[in-house]
This record gives sequence, C-alpha cells and structure tokens, in this order.
Amino acid sequence: MLSFTILKKSKKSGARAGVLKTAHGEVETPTLVPVATAASVKTLSSEEVLQTKTQILISNTFHLHTKGADKLIKSSGGLHKFMSWPKPLMTDSGGFQVFSLGFGKDFGVGKIIKHNTNLRMRANDTNSMRIARYERAHTNINEVVGFNQQPKHVKITAEGVRFRSPINGDELFLGPRESIKIQEAIGADIIFSFDECPPPLADYAYNKQAIARTHEWAKICLKTKKSRQALFGIVQGGKYKDLRIESARFIGGLPFDGFGIGGEFGAEKKTMEQMIGWVNQNLPEEKPRHLLGIGYPEDIPKIIKKGVDTFDCIVPTHYARRGFAFTSAGRLDLGKAVFLKDKKPLDANCECRICQNYRRNYICHLERTKEITAMNLLTFHNLYFFNSFIEKIRKDIKNGKF
Repeated sequence: MLSFTILKKSKKSGARAGVLKTAHGEVETPTLVPVATAASVKTLSSEEVLQTKTQILISNTFHLHTKGADKLIKSSGGLHKFMSWPKPLMTDSGGFQVFSLGFGKDFGVGKIIKHNTNLRMRANDTNSMRIARYERAHTNINEVVGFNQQPKHVKITAEGVRFRSPINGDELFLGPRESIKIQEAIGADIIFSFDECPPPLADYAYNKQAIARTHEWAKICLKTKKSRQALFGIVQGGKYKDLRIESARFIGGLPFDGFGIGGEFGAEKKTMEQMIGWVNQNLPEEKPRHLLGIGYPEDIPKIIKKGVDTFDCIVPTHYARRGFAFTSAGRLDLGKAVFLKDKKPLDANCECRICQNYRRNYICHLERTKEITAMNLLTFHNLYFFNSFIEKIRKDIKNGKF
C-alpha cells in the first residue's frame, strides 16, 4: 500500500514537500513522473533512467493492453520485474485515450489549446503529421462539443468506451472494471480510476455529463479493486469552477489513497492555475495529489505552488526525440546548423554525464544526420535537467524560500 507524509508546507504558497512511501521505495515530492508508455522511457534503458534522478515512472494502461503486453507482464511477475525497474511505478487508467483518440483526434486539440503551438517547426521540417496537427489546432478552436455529442471514432456510454485498436483496428471495450483488472495485472504501485477526459471545446452541459460518468465509474473502480495497490480517484469538471469543486468534493469524499487532477485546462496558463487551485482547495489535504499530463518548465513552479505533489509529462522526452534540449538559458534546437560550430556543453550549469562528456556541435551533427544516439543523449539530459530543477524547488520549500 501507500503512505504520504507532508514534511513542510510553504508559508508563501500552497506548495508542500513530502514523502510517498510505496512497496518499491520512497518518492520525495514534489516530483516529475516521466512517461514510460509501453514499459520503457523511449531511447533509454531502465539503468539510464535511474541515473537521471528519476524517482517514479508512469506507464500507459491502454497501450500496454492493445499491444497484448498486460498478460505478458503478469506472467513475468509484474511490471517492475518485466522492465527491471526497482523504484515505484504508476499506471494511468486509459481514460486519457477517451479524449486523445476521440475528440482530441477529431479536432486536433490538446488539454490546453494554445500548447499545440509550443513545439515550433523548423524551416526544413517535412514531418507532415506535425504540420497537420498545427493546422488543425488553429482551424477548429471555435468548435463546441455539446451534450450527448459523440466523437467520430470512439463510442462513450454509461458502461464504458468502445475504441478501435490503433494496432489492428479491432473493436475494444474499456470500462471501469476492465481498467482496474488490467492495471492489477500490470502491477504498478499506484493505479488510477477510469474517467472521461473531456475536450477543451466541451460546453457546460457536456462537462456536467462527463463528471457524472466519471463519478459513477470511480465508485465501480473502488468496488472492483482487489489488490493492495494504491488507487487514485480522478477529478474532472473542465474549465467550470462549480463543476471542478463538485467533482473534487465528490472524489475527495471517497476512500481513495490519493487523487489525480485530470481533464482539459482551458485556453491559457492562468486558467490552468485557477482550475488546479479550485480542485486542491477542496481535496483532503493529507493525501497526495497528482496532476495528469502537464509539465512544461514554465508550468512547474506554478503547479507546485498550487499544491501539486506529483505530475507526469512527456515534454522532456518528447522534445528530446525531436532535437530539443532544455537548459538553464532556455530551449535549444540542436537541429539548427548554427550549433555545428558550438563547442560548449548543452548547459554549463548541468552536472549530467551528457554535459560533462559531449558538446553541442557533436549532438547537432548526430541530430542532423538522423543518428538515434542524439535522441538518447538529449533524452538523458532533459530528464536530468527537469529532475534537478524540481530537486532545487523541493530544497527551497524545505528551507522556506519557495
């Protein structure tokens, strides 16, 4: 099972430093939870991930299931043994795919509409999928999803959701009972209740309907779970204050071990901060709070100040695989030719083994010649950079400086 201890509360904000204790070790909070979608952080071995100061990972229930890996994982003794990861693990519920393969795919939008433009395309980038996503994000933002409206490729009912497998097109059904049973087979330390993640284009009536489904599914998840894994309930409600508060109070009143803050987060960062604040002010203070799918560097201090303890995000790894390094001086696009003449480390202030042993011109060369080693080096650095950045925030909270 899981226990959570708050060691220090900030007098300047809602930030808090704590410790999550699991069967596979302790996690100092606040912390990033890097994404290991298919039981792997792309381009890194589990040993390398450990070297980036990563304390805990999250894997994707839906994608493991559609690849048939959940049964393989169970027969291998659980996810920890399967991927040789000695520290704590989370699995999501599959609820995010209700959005990403549904309305998210239909309208080309993310959880925060304006975030779709954050990954700037290089002048010589010929990746048509990225261009299509960019164009869709600017074409459909005025659309509205209303009551009882259905996505084109996903069927949402009171019992659960019918998908088409992205692997072979077969029809799949996932509901609260199925999600819990799959997550129990996978065997992570922390699992999440099945929910409906509404799109940022959803109106009030749709969000009201979505939280009703999410709340009913939460009760079913609690009744279904038979394992000793920690189960987190997920708060929804979209951009609407009364719905967020209603959902936080309902989910917070159920015997979950912790809570996830899910769904869309409006059209700008300020709205996101407000929404997190509405939720955390109405959740039990003594239990951990996890923010699902948010974590740009500029977001991290803000969400921590709103009382978030853990948060998962693909940003450090996703950007690395596209040639971007995060540094104390800003983001670097290592695909640009200017870096071929740059003999400095990625970040002179970084102590990771990449910055100690490699230079920008070499990594730029690897990136421009499409060598997969570039992805490995940048992924390692980005995770180390993010974890070091958050480590400093933890220390500042404890020392009364944050």
